[in-house]
Amino acid sequence: MPTHNELTNMESFDQFVVARIVHILAVVLWIGGVAFVTTVLIPSLKCFPSGQDRMQLFERLEGRFALQAKLTTLLTGLSGFWMIDYLNAWSRYLDPQFWWMHLMSLVWLIFTLVLFVFEPLFLHKLFHRLAASNSDQAFQYLQRMHIILLSISLIAIAGAMAGAHGYSF
Repeated sequence: MPTHNELTNMESFDQFVVARIVHILAVVLWIGGVAFVTTVLIPSLKCFPSGQDRMQLFERLEGRFALQAKLTTLLTGLSGFWMIDYLNAWSRYLDPQFWWMHLMSLVWLIFTLVLFVFEPLFLHKLFHRLAASNSDQAFQYLQRMHIILLSISLIAIAGAMAGAHGYSF
């Protein structure tokens, strides 16, 4: 029969496994959604002849994804920080070998700031102003920013998967 300490360690490890599952599922939904917006939605919208129709459809679709992005970004951050704390891995931020942790954290921070701070404060209004004056240019800029963020995100994911399995660059 397992001792109390062994049971506590098993329960704690089970919590880690659950946190990792939540983390990976949240990242898949979040960055998968960003990939869809970047590679399918924005290019499709750029084909609309009317800037007004383009903007209306973008608002409707992006608004639905915004809730998913906020929820999955929050779950990613909470589960990620919980795992770092569980592993007492804070010192990894001082080791260049774990560059992917820095990049993951940076990606998370950028998206969190955009979704929860910048977008509500000024990005939404700024994009509307740009789209009203030059819809093509506004959507070109939007796509360029999404390509950059998606690229950085995919590098972070690849580095994290390799690093989690012991590969060192």
